[in-house]
Amino acid sequence: MKKSLILLLFVAFSFSCKQKEDAKVIEKEWSTSEKIANAHGFQNWKDVTEIHFTFNVDRDTTHFERSWIWKPKSDAIVMISGKDTLAYNRKAMDSTSMSADKNFINDKYWLLAPYQLVWDTSATISDTTVTEAPISKTELNQITITYPNEGGYTPGDAYDLYFSDDFLLKEWVYRKGNSKEPSMMTTWEDYEDFNGINISKTHKRPDANWTLHFTNIKVIR
Repeated sequence: MKKSLILLLFVAFSFSCKQKEDAKVIEKEWSTSEKIANAHGFQNWKDVTEIHFTFNVDRDTTHFERSWIWKPKSDAIVMISGKDTLAYNRKAMDSTSMSADKNFINDKYWLLAPYQLVWDTSATISDTTVTEAPISKTELNQITITYPNEGGYTPGDAYDLYFSDDFLLKEWVYRKGNSKEPSMMTTWEDYEDFNGINISKTHKRPDANWTLHFTNIKVIR
C-alpha cells in the first residue's frame, strides 16, 4: 500500500510539472522582431523548398529586372539577368558567384526584410517607439536594425522600420553607414499571400519617379 501511494504521488507530481512546462510554452512572449516576421508568414518559412521572384526597378522611363530561383534548404540559387543565367550554391562560391550573390542578397533583402529581423542575429535591434512615419506622416511603431561595422556586403548600415499595430511593415528608411540622414525611404504596400508567405510587392519613393516591385513570385512548400 505504501509503495502504491508513493507511486501515485510521483505520477501526480510529474503530471503537475508537465502542466507547468506546457503553460510556460503557451505563455512565451514573442519579441517585436518575431511578431513582425510572423505577421509576414515567417512561421511557414520552414516548409518552403523553393521560391521564384523577379526584382524590378522602374525609374523615370527606364526599366531593370533580374530573376531568381532559390532553394533555401540547400542554398542553391539560379540568377537570370538579361540573356545570362548563372547557377551557384552559397556554400561554395567563387569570384563569379560572389558578384552575383551581392545582387541576390540585395534583392532577397527587399523581398523578405521582415525575416532578416530574425535571421540576422549579429545585428542590433532597438526598442519599439511610436513616432510620425516619414512618408505617410501618420503615427506608426518604429524599430531600427543596425548592422555591425565588419562583415557582410554593407557593414554598418541601418534601417528604420515603421509598422502598424498588426505588425505589417508600412514604410522604411535606409541609412547607409548608420548616417543620421536617410539614404533612401520607400513605402511597403501591395501585400499578397503566396502559399503562406506574406509579401509586399511594391515599394515607392516619395521623392522620385521610382518604383521597386516584384513579379513572377512563386513559393513552393
